Amino acid sequence: MTAKRNIEVFSAGCPACQETVQQIKGATCASCEVTVLHMNDPNVAARAKDLGIRSVPAVVIDGKLADCCAGRGPDLDVLKAAGLGRPL
Repeated sequence: MTAKRNIEVFSAGCPACQETVQQIKGATCASCEVTVLHMNDPNVAARAKDLGIRSVPAVVIDGKLADCCAGRGPDLDVLKAAGLGRPL
């Protein structure tokens, strides 16, 4: 049995996520095993949180969140600076 690279795509099932899944699947090789994980599953959502996933789609390769997917998602300080919580 040959070793496989484990690629996980965390998805909400939206068009942007579906496009990413297709791109990932189109770029894989025989050594890649792709799994699509749906965020509506509470266990998947909990694992995503543990991995530091803040927005989807997100890709994890061999248990590590890809750099391109890290640090994204809403930032409360940035939103407040843009006016969140301030009366007009």
